[in-house]
Amino acid sequence: MLLVTGGAGFIGSNLVAALNDAGRADVAICDVLGHDGKWRNLAKRQLADIVPPAQLPDWLHRRRLDAIIHLGAISETTATDGDLVIETNFRFSMRLLDWCTANATPFIYASSASTYGDGAAGFHDDPSISALKTLRPMNLYGWSKHLFDMAVAERANRGEKLPPQWAGLKFFNVFGPNEYHKGTMMSVLARRFGDVKAGRPVQLFKSHRDGIADGDQRRDFIYVDDVVRVMMWLLATPSISGIFNVGTGNARSFKDLMSAAYVALGAAANIEYVEMPESIRGSYQYFTQADVDRLRGAGYNGGFTALEDAVSAYVNGFLDQPDRFR
Repeated sequence: MLLVTGGAGFIGSNLVAALNDAGRADVAICDVLGHDGKWRNLAKRQLADIVPPAQLPDWLHRRRLDAIIHLGAISETTATDGDLVIETNFRFSMRLLDWCTANATPFIYASSASTYGDGAAGFHDDPSISALKTLRPMNLYGWSKHLFDMAVAERANRGEKLPPQWAGLKFFNVFGPNEYHKGTMMSVLARRFGDVKAGRPVQLFKSHRDGIADGDQRRDFIYVDDVVRVMMWLLATPSISGIFNVGTGNARSFKDLMSAAYVALGAAANIEYVEMPESIRGSYQYFTQADVDRLRGAGYNGGFTALEDAVSAYVNGFLDQPDRFR
């Protein structure tokens, strides 16, 4: 049996779908379904169990698992409850790490590109303690993920016991089906698709940095299918451990992203640029791009979907369909 924490969420439900498609029905998830319709992300799936987080310690007692894929977290970059975020994202993760260590169970977990802060120190997934200490996350969410990366790396550095496989994945800007419950944390494409479809202008931020055009702020956008392929590869390759960036290695602009949506619908682009709120101008990231050399060096050769192809698949296969769920 496999356990996927956050299995009803965006990335988690896509992983559950891939596991089902690979013939695995013995998938349990740990999540809070709540009232925001997350259950729809799993409506087409077969599950062995759904475990509330508070009941997970008892559920794990004397149980044997093939692996834990830990994707559950408070992922809002605007979260402000420090105690809750640390309990959920750090201390809960430490307890799962300890359980997997004691029970010799592979442990794959979600870190985040938010750990890199403003990117001033680059986007290199160097797992050394000295390199990790140079990073300065800009929000509570990123800091909580960074704390856990450092705790795991410290154990590895000291030669302390760890799970037989452990892998921390620094996800960059993931987009794709089943993200609809995330509200303002949805991708720009999902949030603005209604405007694209209705022919209304899509609003993007103006640039407030010399040399960067309006709408040319860039991110490493990665389609969720590519993220899932990396996790499936790790599950099939238990000899690989470490902290890895999961992005395409190719930064593209928000204008590119939304222009691709218009192309996918066969419509003329209609983009207008609005002032960026002053409250975020000082902390706004203008560029992220994953260095994926370590992932490729570890043997991953699954490749990454080009932005235009990914947007076309998302728009035509999900966003523009009556049933948008995978």
